[in-house]
Amino acid sequence: MTEHEPAPQDAAEGVAEDTGPVPILAVVGRPNVGKSTLVNRIIGRREAVVEDVPGVTRDRVSYDANWAGRAFTVVDTGGWDPDARGLAASIRAQAEIAVGLADAVLFVVDATVGVTDHDEAVVKILRASGKPVVLAANKVDDQRTEAETYGLWNLGLGEPYPVSALHGRGSGDMLDAVLAALPEPPEERLGEVGGPRRIAIVGKPNVGKSSLLNMLAGEQRVVVDNVAGTTVDPVDELIEIGGRVWRFIDTAGLRKRVKEASGHEYYASLRTSTAIDRAEVAVLVLDAEQSISEQDVRILQTVREAGRALVIAFNKWDLVDEERRYYLEREIERELVQVQWAPRINFTARTGWHIDRLVPALEKAIAGWETRISTGTLNGFLGRLVAEHPHPVRSGKQPKVLFGTQASTAPPTFVLFTSGKLDASYERFIERRLREEFGFVGTPIILEQRPREKRKR
Repeated sequence: MTEHEPAPQDAAEGVAEDTGPVPILAVVGRPNVGKSTLVNRIIGRREAVVEDVPGVTRDRVSYDANWAGRAFTVVDTGGWDPDARGLAASIRAQAEIAVGLADAVLFVVDATVGVTDHDEAVVKILRASGKPVVLAANKVDDQRTEAETYGLWNLGLGEPYPVSALHGRGSGDMLDAVLAALPEPPEERLGEVGGPRRIAIVGKPNVGKSSLLNMLAGEQRVVVDNVAGTTVDPVDELIEIGGRVWRFIDTAGLRKRVKEASGHEYYASLRTSTAIDRAEVAVLVLDAEQSISEQDVRILQTVREAGRALVIAFNKWDLVDEERRYYLEREIERELVQVQWAPRINFTARTGWHIDRLVPALEKAIAGWETRISTGTLNGFLGRLVAEHPHPVRSGKQPKVLFGTQASTAPPTFVLFTSGKLDASYERFIERRLREEFGFVGTPIILEQRPREKRKR
């Protein structure tokens, strides 16, 4: 390949569906050696959040990748510091779990710094794991720096592969070595149509999204800390609950409007919006102790505009007293009036209390999201509605609904053919009566008007 190699392209645009187990490559190394940049280079798109500050990646985050016609999963990890304490120790634990689950390891070192004591400590852990290791010497942007990589032979991991994650230099040779270290994938087999249901867990920072995911999984899948904003990348996890497999996407807490965010917060906000678009249902986690805020309402609006089903989950319910419940009900009536159709659950992620209520709420929301009404049934309903409650007369005119049809599901979208433009209030009235008649729990409803054009004489 040429010096500036093109980024390897993912086999399938977007998220590949599960087609049987594929080999797993864990990318590990000290903080700020360029792991996430290298992951973006491998998968061929900017997915992992990157910033020139150590410790931006905190969880183990999986991405689908493809090189030379072979598919594999790349797991990006937080910076590995063997002497870490506190939150850094949780990040190190996630990196260790990633190595344990992986078929091979890509160990990234900073060629401009050389071998450090921390690198040697990580090498000991990697040797103990017994997994095949490919050594990547990152930040090799020219021939002079490449000569400095020969000292990395002293780590005892075999040939160091000089690469520039930023420019793509040497990435082809490194990926060839990765494929040689990974086992051959099994023959592709067809799974369920559409794959597992995709659920995005969204909300402000520090409301308990990652704690909810860990409780659902029954293990520590995601780094949890009392510091707001611990999750940065969206984290996908396949979890079996209620007798079926679900794909949960834990997202970064949205603090600000995307336009106002900066640095890795900006990219994390974009990832969260993308995660909502990828999902079928969004679970909005709210802190029951705190007042419903402008950020919460903004996230709701994002979910509605994306046309996704919605479940509202109030966390930390064990800390809510009678007085707070009274005021919370008033806030719900005032702030959540636009999404009264969304199922609500009260739970405590810390103890697991009432978490079992989430799956029935998700199933109800998905059923509403995919509800279809036959054209005959819909027009019978519209005929009765117009007869009992005709549109008000405006400027001597009274528009009527002539007939309607359901154009699509997920979300339910209706096209109304009318004799004139309907008032927004009458449109809301039709939506409310649709819900009363047919349910549509947990889903937005889209109404499109097609006023009849008057023919010119």
